[in-house]
Amino acid sequence: MTPDARIATAAELLDSILDGQPAEQVLTGWARLSRFAGSKDRAAIRDHVFDALRCRRSYALLGGGMTGRGLMFGQLLAQGRAPEEAFTGQGHAPAQLTEDETAALRRDVEAALAEAPAPVAGDMPDWIWPLLTEALGADAAGAAALLRQRAPVFLRVNTARGDLETARASLLRDGIETQEHPLSPTALEVTSGARQVARSTAYETGLVELQDAASQALSDALPLRNGMTILDYCAGGGGKTLAMAAHVQARITAHDANPGRLSDLPARAARAGVDVTIARQPKGPFDLVLCDVPCSGSGAWRRSPEGKWALTTDTLADLNRTQDKILQKAAALTAQDGVLAYATCSLFRAENEDRIAKFLSETKGWVLDFDRRWLPQMGGDGFYLACLRRG
Repeated sequence: MTPDARIATAAELLDSILDGQPAEQVLTGWARLSRFAGSKDRAAIRDHVFDALRCRRSYALLGGGMTGRGLMFGQLLAQGRAPEEAFTGQGHAPAQLTEDETAALRRDVEAALAEAPAPVAGDMPDWIWPLLTEALGADAAGAAALLRQRAPVFLRVNTARGDLETARASLLRDGIETQEHPLSPTALEVTSGARQVARSTAYETGLVELQDAASQALSDALPLRNGMTILDYCAGGGGKTLAMAAHVQARITAHDANPGRLSDLPARAARAGVDVTIARQPKGPFDLVLCDVPCSGSGAWRRSPEGKWALTTDTLADLNRTQDKILQKAAALTAQDGVLAYATCSLFRAENEDRIAKFLSETKGWVLDFDRRWLPQMGGDGFYLACLRRG
């Protein structure tokens, strides 16, 4: 496919996504029906689509409309490229520019975004912008700007298998360049060759795992010690389970309300050289219970940009009720002198500090030991952690 044909295809797929179809479903369906497209074509089209989803309000502003064509036209303008060179109508390229689009070529992109309302320039729904500014204050605009960009690829070095230099050398032999990251002593940021990671020797032997740097920092901050009994109550795929297992010699149990999410964990744990127990109905008490609760995912919207456009006030309220219930259930599984750790990948007070305040006001005998927030400005995703103890 030519570069222009990729742009035209991305515009068509974006129209389907804007109509309500999930992006992954649209991209997968197109790939299955388009055997002529090579791996580089699929990767380029995917990048176009997700870049547009991250920046759909600002691209629509620049491109003249919330359509696939408008978003791709706006994307080219925002990236400093010449839309008239792609929108030629020749071959499989997008149709020629309209008069309005031709006039838009004279627009000062920086000035247009500077004059736009903050939620438009920051690519956020209007109702979400106050939540962001309430939680982050002067840091809100910076966080929003980073959520408009592609997320870095991070690896966690499994210290049960080797150290950072061993991992970096192994990855380099497979054409993957990395650099250390200050958020965590086990974090490597992939600077080249990210698409090769899953086929690398370091990954196949359990020396590295894919995990965001801030997620690693959250695991580092937990009060772990050898000999503990630990429950990862909302384990999901088990990334934090494996990170904790690499930190300490402990009896670690993983649980998730959807057991299917844990289906790959036994193989991943074996590859990593750690022991993990999976329990459908965990029985306490545990010295540490981590509940990384379902949330808006606002701290990781650059990885899943559809989330910020799909979130509603009703959905957020439902999430809050779920978060409150999980805290109560996790508290009941925590030992008398144990730690209850609450975590989200959300930036909003409504899912973080407000949930802890509600729990403490309704549940006697608990105190906040400490809480911590990681912002996208620190290099990774946005996360929140609160550690509670009976007091």
